[in-house]
Formats: sequence, structure tokens, C-alpha cells
Amino acid sequence: MFEGKDYVYEVYKTRSFSRAAENLYITQPSLSAVIKKIEKKIGSPIFDRSTTPLQLTECGEKYIHCIEKLMDMENEFSNYMNDLEGLSTGHLSIGGTNLFSSYILPPLLADFMKKYPKVEVNMVESNTKALERLLFTGNLDLVIDNYPFPKNIYSRHLFRTEHLLIAVPKAMVDEKGDLLSDIVMTADDIRHDRHLSPSAKPLDLSLFKDAPFLLLRPGNDTRERSDIILSASGIHHPKILLKLDQQITAYHIACYGMGIAFVTDTLIKKVPSDKKIVFFKPEGSDNERNIYFYYKKSRYMTRAMEEFLKSL
Repeated sequence: MFEGKDYVYEVYKTRSFSRAAENLYITQPSLSAVIKKIEKKIGSPIFDRSTTPLQLTECGEKYIHCIEKLMDMENEFSNYMNDLEGLSTGHLSIGGTNLFSSYILPPLLADFMKKYPKVEVNMVESNTKALERLLFTGNLDLVIDNYPFPKNIYSRHLFRTEHLLIAVPKAMVDEKGDLLSDIVMTADDIRHDRHLSPSAKPLDLSLFKDAPFLLLRPGNDTRERSDIILSASGIHHPKILLKLDQQITAYHIACYGMGIAFVTDTLIKKVPSDKKIVFFKPEGSDNERNIYFYYKKSRYMTRAMEEFLKSL
């Protein structure tokens, strides 16, 4: 019943018979014939061909769910066999958002690959929602993120704790005179963890209630915390100049003086210093969060995964 599941899954992923056929290196009529044969065997259509792009039927959704479970089992056995060879073969797939893929994962993977050169390593950069989906279906072994994944589905390995900062164009701060001189911080201060000192005073963000803000789109953990911090400062309807997808984009735009952004010390410790931007500690406790490596509880943990997590 599941013969040809790779063909079905490719059509499901691409939502197109033509693109799936191209990826599988077969003709579209041949692929259509295979899918029709499978649908005839199970007694129900898998795809609703009246929609563009293709959609799954109710039966198709169940069929794909079963395929993904079979793929998980196949991957589990393959990983087990690789483990028997003591990492002389094997693979490790890790996903992260733009920030983690650009600044955190490269040195970690470089060390791991130097120690285990025969392990095939794959890194995927995407948004949190897509990464969790890939982790759930078994296409990724690990995902690094600061967004809380469901505890009933995923186990987690603490990487580090990070802190949210308020990045303000220096020109906006200069307009306040000496009012903020005792609490303003530079990138060098952040690298030396001055913002974590008990003596570090938070910014009264209401001083910038009329300033433009560069916020991430809703659904992002940084955006959720930003909204809480703004609201606690009495800014319930901030002037949002731009809504962005990536924290690093908001930071770079803030460096051009266009608005105030919320960034993390993880980012500021990695990017080059810019004298046109300064930083403040936010008020409240919503500026601290943990970065975890997540992996699926029900999935077999490979030796490569174990060794990578140990290396952290």
C-alpha cells in the first residue's frame, strides 16, 4: 500500500505534478500513472486535482501522516546502523534561524566536523515555524532556537541564556542631553556584560514614546517580549515604522537612525561595532530567555546527535 511513497511525498512537498516529476527525473505522465495506481489500490484519491496548488484530500492527509511515520522509522533504523560503525559514517542535520545560522552554528559545526570528518553535516536556515515542522517530520535532527517548542513533543538541551536590549540610534539619545548618560551602553559594554551587572539601571522607555520603532512581525518571541516591555512602559500603541522578519535586519536599520529596535546580546556580541547605535537595559524580567537545541522525544537519538550536544 505504501509502495511508491517517495513519489507521493514529492508531489505533496512540491504541490505540483510537473515540479515533482522534474525532481524525480521521470516524466509527468509516468508520475501521474504511479499516483493513480496507488490511489486505486487504497480506494480513494490522495490529491484534490481541482485546486491550484494541489491540496490533500481527507484520505490524503492520513496517508501523508502515515508516510512520515514510516520515514521516521526508516531513519531511525538507518541511524542505528550508522551508530554501529562508530561515526565512521552517518549524518547530522541542524536547523536555525538567520541569526543562529550566521553567527552561532558555523563555529560549532566547524569543530564537530573537524573531529568527525566522515559524518555528513547539513545546516538548514529558515523561520521558526518551518524549522519546527522539519524537526517534527524527521528532516532535521536538531533545531537551535529561543522560541519555546512544545515540551510534550520535544526534548531540549540548554545552550545559553541571552538578554534582550533596546537599541537606540545615538542621535536620538543625544537629543535628550545628559539625561541618559549614566545608563547608556556601547557594544563594547555589552561584550563585557555590563548590562548584566546589578548596578546597571534600566531605561524608562516612555522617554521615547513618540519615537519610531522597528519591530519584528507578530508570532516571534522577540516581538512578544517587545510588546510586553512597551506596554509596561505605557506605550500601548507604539509608532511602528517597519515590521520585519529578522532581528539582524531591525538592528541594521536602527544603525541608520530610522528607529528603535529590540535586539539580543547574542547578536551584539557577534556583529561589528557601530558608533551610531547605543544600548539600554529594558525594565522588567521579560528581557531574559534561554536558547535551546531541540530534538523530537519519540525519535532515536543518533550517536552524532549525542556527540554534538556533548561538544557544546
